[in-house]
Amino acid sequence: MGQAESQPQSGHGHAPASTGNSSTLAFHVLRVAENSPAAEVGIEPFFDFIVGAAGRQLGDDLDLLTDVLEVNEGGEVALQIYSTKRKEVRGSVDGEPSLLGLSLRLCNPHHALDQVWHVLEILEGSPAQSAGLVPYGDWIVGYAGGVLRGEGDFYDVVEAHVDKPLRLFVYNSDYDVTREAILVPNRSWGGEGLLGCGVGYGLLHRIPKP
Repeated sequence: MGQAESQPQSGHGHAPASTGNSSTLAFHVLRVAENSPAAEVGIEPFFDFIVGAAGRQLGDDLDLLTDVLEVNEGGEVALQIYSTKRKEVRGSVDGEPSLLGLSLRLCNPHHALDQVWHVLEILEGSPAQSAGLVPYGDWIVGYAGGVLRGEGDFYDVVEAHVDKPLRLFVYNSDYDVTREAILVPNRSWGGEGLLGCGVGYGLLHRIPKP
């Protein structure tokens, strides 16, 4: 991911410019390219939101981030990052705008951690086991096609990828890391279901606080 994916994409949603404000907008970090400036300063996919740039709060100015990146191209820019995992805005981080290695979209940080699917029991020989999913320690937080907005979205995506590779983004609470897992949903692996694992969704299956 390079310059093209460092540009924010249009979308709908509301996000805080601070931990206590839910009426302004922020850019959700969907992906962070390996070895990119964003990765080096610890920006975390799915849990981090850009809420300010160059000392200015994003607020309702959706053009601020793009304008700051364009003005500072070839130099460095300070970004303010809100973590939905830790419920805090951390100090500004620096990166070269044209090489940030980020893919962004607008989302609501206050509900970002609601849309997760907890991996429960995993059957032996299943696609879930082959992909290395960890029972009770993994949460599915997204897929290569974008974010998942509701409980049924995940099952729709699985059905659309029968006998085709499905690239999922998976968070593990034991190691506090997000990784990519590739599954091939199918009905011929020898057991029940397309994935061969139980999946929990809702209040009882949220990601635990670190």
